[in-house]
Amino acid sequence: MTTLNSPSKNTAAFFLQAGIAFGVSLLGALGGILFLPLDLWQRLFLAMTVLFLVTSSFTLAKVIRDQEEAATIRVRLDEARMEKLLAEHNPFTTSS
Repeated sequence: MTTLNSPSKNTAAFFLQAGIAFGVSLLGALGGILFLPLDLWQRLFLAMTVLFLVTSSFTLAKVIRDQEEAATIRVRLDEARMEKLLAEHNPFTTSS
């Protein structure tokens, strides 16, 4: 099996950096909504937009991850089938 198809492992530092970046960006957006001179309905609209943006981002990330996992599994199955066919093939025997 090749290492090209194996899933990459994230380090703890990368995970921490991604979590901090997410938290800072979310707090920045919510802080901006809170401190902008807006009416209540405008604040609620922006808050709802940020909420939908965050949830759709998680959904998109999950869909992309699932597609990559499915492709990796499919490639591994295809490689295993090909190896089995090659192992069973003997060019020196004649089939009747």
